[in-house]
Amino acid sequence: MKPGYEAVIGLEVHVQLRTRSKMFCACRNAYGAPPNALTCPVCLGLPGALPVLNAQAVSMALSLGLALEAKIRPQSTFYRKQYFYPDLPKGYQITQGPVAIVEEGHLDIPGDARVRGKEGPVRIRLERAHLEEDAGKSHHDLEVSVSHVDLNRAGVPLLELVGAPDLRSAQEASDYLKALHRLVVALGICDGNMEEGSFRCDANVSVRRTEDAAFGPRVEVKNLNSFRFVRQALDHELDRQTVLMERGELVRMETRGWDAARGETRGQRTKEAAMDYRYFPEPDLPPLTVSPAEVEAARAALPELPEQRIHRWREAHGLGLDEAQALAQNPAFAAYYETLARTSGSGRGAAAWMLGEVSRTLNDRGIGIEAFPVAPEVLAELVALVEARTLAFGTAKDQVFPALLGGEERAETIVTRLGLRQVNDRGTVEALVTQVLAANPGPVAQIRGGKESLKGFLVGQILKAGQGRLDARLVNEILDTLLAKS
Repeated sequence: MKPGYEAVIGLEVHVQLRTRSKMFCACRNAYGAPPNALTCPVCLGLPGALPVLNAQAVSMALSLGLALEAKIRPQSTFYRKQYFYPDLPKGYQITQGPVAIVEEGHLDIPGDARVRGKEGPVRIRLERAHLEEDAGKSHHDLEVSVSHVDLNRAGVPLLELVGAPDLRSAQEASDYLKALHRLVVALGICDGNMEEGSFRCDANVSVRRTEDAAFGPRVEVKNLNSFRFVRQALDHELDRQTVLMERGELVRMETRGWDAARGETRGQRTKEAAMDYRYFPEPDLPPLTVSPAEVEAARAALPELPEQRIHRWREAHGLGLDEAQALAQNPAFAAYYETLARTSGSGRGAAAWMLGEVSRTLNDRGIGIEAFPVAPEVLAELVALVEARTLAFGTAKDQVFPALLGGEERAETIVTRLGLRQVNDRGTVEALVTQVLAANPGPVAQIRGGKESLKGFLVGQILKAGQGRLDARLVNEILDTLLAKS
């Protein structure tokens, strides 16, 4: 942001719940079925069809509310929200009314020191999380002059999380969204697939001068379905509003969409007010009542939460925040890391392999950690060999790791068979270093003359002479000692 201006951002995050059936009917809740195959009179809104609330969706809402330390309302109500889109077959959406099942929670994120003026976490308030049904999906790109409507998604359970306008930069918005993503995936209530739309958000954005207490006109940026797009769209929108204010022009209260191809937000329609939706109580559903016993049962079933796990890993293994967050993004990935760290005896070494070679392999093969062919106990032996300096990391990465991926079961067996043990004998290493220095008098003279950048060249020559089996730390130590001698 330019000096003298402040961003005010609140996110509305839509979480598709991983229930077996839809919100108010028995249709299967699944992605990827043939168009309009997962529909029935209830989710199509046919006359006489009556909704029945999905109890599993209620349990999932309780889990999230408790994880966010929110208030669970013992009684909440459902309303009809009227609007007329082709992908909304009823002509209204069933959503929760003035009272939601979850209210007044919070989530702590790393603050953006650039705009906060200080380091440290900030608390972002959650105003409410309410249950509702999703709409269908319109496809405008299948034919040139015709739009297609797929109603498989109509009626899928949603939990909409309405965040307070407490975020002050695109970076904070991205961090908040990532923290929520980690949480809903860890709780098992959402698969978190942003490309399929099961986790998406709308952003309410305004800019005000730093001396102003009142918020500026609010612009809603719709359907942001990646962390990268959230940052790009918000940065662009904040810049756009700031430029308008500098020119003395008014910022219109409107709904805009993100055009990723052009890198800009584009106006879609004027912003609706609550009266435009003509809310009224849903006559076919009674109030939702939640008993204290149900709340306590949901509390007892909570797993270790991602932020708790991140804190524990940082304390136990000395991991950086970014490392720990990356490891905690997926429960299966986190579980693999836990086993690898415990079995290898090195939390830091395990993290380096998980975020390095393991992640690279998963990305290259397009698979999840569940399909990774090397068990954590098997990889742990390789990590331990590297950490004990029995095996050079380069050798482990280039020769032993591929053999494990190919089905060989023991790192120790591979190392012994190929004769890959690292050379740690000081006399042997010193002899090789001396030999390389003697063969490269020019670079040696230049380094001693102050050209330190050539030291990497000598290290490379020494490791090559040692066929990749030398202890790199010992090589550097001996090289520094010999170079210091005149």
